[in-house]
Amino acid sequence: MTNISAAITAVGGYVPDFILTNQILETMVDTNDDWITSRTGIKERRILKGENKGTSFMAIQAAKNLIQKTNLDPKTIDLVVVATATPDMKAASTSAYTASEIGATNAFAFDIDAACSSFLFGMSIVARYIESGIYKKILLIGADKNSSMINYEDRATCIIFGDGAGAVLFEANQEGLGMQDELLRSDGTGREFLRGTHGGSSNAITEESFKEKNHFIYQDGKTVFKNAVFNMADAAVKILDRNNLDNDKVDWLVAHQANKRIIDATANRINLDPNKVMMNIEKYGNTTSGTLPLLLSDYESKLKKGDNLIFAAFGGGFNWGSIYLKWAYNS
Repeated sequence: MTNISAAITAVGGYVPDFILTNQILETMVDTNDDWITSRTGIKERRILKGENKGTSFMAIQAAKNLIQKTNLDPKTIDLVVVATATPDMKAASTSAYTASEIGATNAFAFDIDAACSSFLFGMSIVARYIESGIYKKILLIGADKNSSMINYEDRATCIIFGDGAGAVLFEANQEGLGMQDELLRSDGTGREFLRGTHGGSSNAITEESFKEKNHFIYQDGKTVFKNAVFNMADAAVKILDRNNLDNDKVDWLVAHQANKRIIDATANRINLDPNKVMMNIEKYGNTTSGTLPLLLSDYESKLKKGDNLIFAAFGGGFNWGSIYLKWAYNS
């Protein structure tokens, strides 16, 4: 019996038109361009504007970009998964609406949320569906409208997050390409340090909580930074070690774009050439579930069939991990 692996065969991306620069933020909160750049590496981020435009709008645009580039018939898609921490609604599937809007009428769909690790965990999930042999084409979309939960008077969060979406198509591969290994972890004791508390089932939004702005995201930056630096790098090292991958055999590090210092620390831990580190944080900031697929979209033209990619992410929960994937096509 031939072994089936799950490979990425197409990518797409979308970011909103409005650019929120560091200079604009200087007029909104006590900060400046030098301070933001030196601590995060971020110069600008994209913000989705428009009445009733939510995460699904960006997910649909990213999916359409992929479909148009590849002439994919959306009716051949078996499953649509939207990885997001900012669904359109609390009791209706963002993925189901996305699937219908792109014409994937033969697909079933569901959302997943593991904060900034959502797309990474989604890769693991859809790979199992492909490896089963039952499903042939799966669309995995990472999308977040982070601006919907950001307090633009809070310097600890408003400088970091942006809006955006990326999409990838997974298909079966019998050449040994695609998903090779994964190491995924969670620690729920960390949820107090990065959270959007009110609005969930245990903390309803009340008039008092709304006035106190408790419905916005909260982050203990120092604690999150320390845990992200250690755990992202540690997971990447373990993936390399158990697959006997020296740093010269790694073609690309695809790291969650939360903070340039975290990305650099992960690359340094595995002694990777900076030229092999995908980076677009300066343009988009932290788009949460969108960072990894947006990196693939931006770097697609540089990827070659057989390239070894190491994915790494860390997010609220805490959730983190690393995935080893062999690229399946030439652009």
